[in-house]
This record gives sequence, C-alpha cells and structure tokens, in this order.
Amino acid sequence: MSVLFWMIYFICLPRTETDHSPGTVHADNCIRIIVPVWVQRGSDQLPGTGFFGSLMVAPLVNHLGRKGTLLFNNIFSIVPAVMMGASEVAKSYEIIIVARFIVGICAGLSSNVVPMYLGELSPKNLRGALGIVPQLFITIGILSAQVLGIRNILGNNEGWPLMLGLTGIPALIELLLLPFFPESPRYMLIQKGDEKKAKKALQRLRGWDDVDAEMTEMRLEDQSERAEGRLTVFSLLSQRSLRWQLISVVVMNMGQQLSGVNAIYYYADSIYSSAGVNENDVQFVTVGTGAVNVVMTVAAVFIVEKSGRRLLLLLGFGICCVACVLLTMALSLQESVSWMPYVSIACVIVYVMGHAIGPSPIPNVVTTEMFRQSARSAAFMVSGSVHWLSNFTVGLVFPFMERGLGPYSFIVFAVICLLTLVYVWVVVPETKKKTFLEVSQMFGKRNKIEIKLGDSDLPLKDSKEIPEDPEKVTAF
Repeated sequence: MSVLFWMIYFICLPRTETDHSPGTVHADNCIRIIVPVWVQRGSDQLPGTGFFGSLMVAPLVNHLGRKGTLLFNNIFSIVPAVMMGASEVAKSYEIIIVARFIVGICAGLSSNVVPMYLGELSPKNLRGALGIVPQLFITIGILSAQVLGIRNILGNNEGWPLMLGLTGIPALIELLLLPFFPESPRYMLIQKGDEKKAKKALQRLRGWDDVDAEMTEMRLEDQSERAEGRLTVFSLLSQRSLRWQLISVVVMNMGQQLSGVNAIYYYADSIYSSAGVNENDVQFVTVGTGAVNVVMTVAAVFIVEKSGRRLLLLLGFGICCVACVLLTMALSLQESVSWMPYVSIACVIVYVMGHAIGPSPIPNVVTTEMFRQSARSAAFMVSGSVHWLSNFTVGLVFPFMERGLGPYSFIVFAVICLLTLVYVWVVVPETKKKTFLEVSQMFGKRNKIEIKLGDSDLPLKDSKEIPEDPEKVTAF
C-alpha cells in the first residue's frame, strides 16, 4: 500500500494551485490593469479556461490512459510556468494572458483525471478518503499561495514573476516520478483487455499477491458492460441506465459552484475590513481562513468512510445555507450594530468549514463511484464542464448581483444550497464501501433498468460471499 501512498502524493502535488481561490498576490500596475481580478485573487488561470480542459478528458484518458493523461498534462503546467516567470524580462503582459489560458487547461484536465485515477486505484473501503486527498492538496496549495503572496514575501512588484513561475516545480516532480507507478488496473483490464498487466499493477498497489477478489469484481464489471454495450461520449446523455447518475452529477457540481463559495471569498476582504481589521493585516486573516479550509478538508479525509458521502454532502450544504442566511442578516445590520461585523467574520469561517467537509471534495468522489468504467470518462467530462461553467458564471454574474442586491445576494446562494440539499436527500444514495457494480445496481432501481451481468457464471460479489482480510484491505 506504500506504492499507493506515494502515488497520491506525487499525483496531487502538481494540482495544488489550480483552483479559483482568494489570494494576496499584488502584482505591478500593468498586470493589475490587464488581469485585474484573477491575479490578485491568487488564481493561476483565466476564469473559465478550465472548461476547455474538461472537454479533453474523455478522449485523452481513453487513448492515453489515466497515468498517460496526467503525464501529458504536465506540458500545460510547465510551459506556462516558464512563460509567466519570464514575462517581466520580456516586458510582455500578453505572455501572462496566454500562459494563464494554458494553465487553465491543465486545471480542467487535472481536476477530473486525478480523482478518476485515484478512485480506480483505491480499495472500496478507502475510496472516499483517497478521493478527497486531491482536494486536500488543492487547499494546501491555496494556503501556500496565500502565504507566499504576503507582501513581505512574494506579493510585491519584485516577487510576483517568481511566484507565478513556481507552479511548474510540482509538475516537473510529477513528470519525473509518475512514470515509475502503475496504470489503473481497471483501465488495463476492462478497456485494454490486458488481464496480466492489470493483475500485476493491482499487486503492486496492494502490496500482496492475493488480489483474486478484486480481479473477480473487475471481471464482473467488464461482463456487465459487455452485456449492455460499450458507451461512447455522445451516447451517455441518452443512456437510460445512467439517467439519474448523470442528473445527480450535474446537480452536485452546479450546487458546489453556485452555492457562492467564490462570492464568499470575493466579499471576505471587505468583511474583514469592516470589522476593524487593519488593511495590512487583512492578508494574514485571509491566510487564517485558508488554514481553516485545510484543517476541515483533513477532517473530511478521516471521517468520510465512517459518516459516508451522503451525510457530508447534506451537512455541508446545510451549514453553507445557514451561513449565507446569517451573513445576509449580519451585513444588513453591521452599520447599526457595532458587534455585527464580527458575526460576519464568523459566518465566513463557518461557511468555509461547511464547504470544505462536503460540497468541495465529495462530488468528485461520488462521480467516480456512480459510473462504471466505460462511462466514467464521459461522466467526468460532463461534470467537469458543468463545474467550470458554473464557476465562470458566478465570477461573471456576482459583481452585478452584489451591486444590485448588496448583501441580499447571499440569499440566492442560500436557496441554491437548500435546493441541492433537498435533491441529495431525495435522490443520491450512500455509496461508501460499495463496488462500482453495486452502485450501478442501486441506481438501476431508480432508472427502472436491470443491470445485466453477462453470460458468465461468476456471481455478483457481495461482502458476505467473498470474505476479505480486514488487515489487508485497510492497510495504508
């Protein structure tokens, strides 16, 4: 299992600064004019460009494999890092714009392929915890960017080219080390038909030779997909057996981004200032908020296999909904009530905590578990596209909402959180410790479709029929 640990570390490391997040980078005046919002907010990509990376997910992972796609994707991180680092010497802001467009493609690809790859590598009873690890590394990367972006470190006229160029270092590490790790065993067996390589990869990942139970489960999934026919990207939208899975993925990703997480961060600095925080100290409070984000994501890693995915989604969206309502009230009253700005700060922190334990990390975990092998790449392409389009929509629309509605704009986000919560409560089942085929059968009842197993005599594996060694399965 040590192989799996180091794979997670090196796979997730290059993705630590590819998410939209608050930051403290203060570039020179030229950059502020050309790229006003996304440089100062710590995002290393143009808003919306992750969408184009998401569109590349399905064709790349099906032809290059999961590991091959991640290796290829490093081009979209290393090249723009060099471009951004050299932009000041070249005296060209156009280089930064092009570079940040390219790195947005990297973000779109990695945000989908990394959880897909790790989900296929993981044993079922650790799939949720390992699936949250990419989000954990993203929050660590955000926190790192916030710390480095402090004015006295790299958030100044001299330091910003170095800070933007540093994003290529983790990608270079992955490019050097990932080739020594195995490809997804499921990809090798089900999509490539190479059982020998699949078994060898699985043995390396688990650290023992007896992987017959997992190989049997993969063969069952393969037979089931053959019985129903292989899916293409274009047939996913019309496949009745995947209807509710696809709707659920779209709703969860829209809820994740339209719940107002970027709006909260957009408002955070003004909230801190209104509470009396010195302008020079706001950056340190922002770092503190990033630290809370990391701590709560760590907590999600440790509790997801106990609590389940569904509970964390419900709890997270519920906390975000309440926090948005209270934040609206606090912002409306802060001019008349002297202590209300402190309530606003508390609401921001509580919102960040709620989003970190559920809405941020869980949708990718559930997307991995809801779909079988041939449909998973297309599903991630759809979910990733919805994710980045929703992200772009909030960034585009919220400034106008804030100007027109003021603090009441957060009521809109509260309603979205509530609607997403209701949908999860009614539709989304618990998927923890289930095989991919078992999850498909659970949705088969809602889709009114019987999941076929093919013509083989292999039984559908149930935890009672094929005993598993608890020490082996839970070792990490």
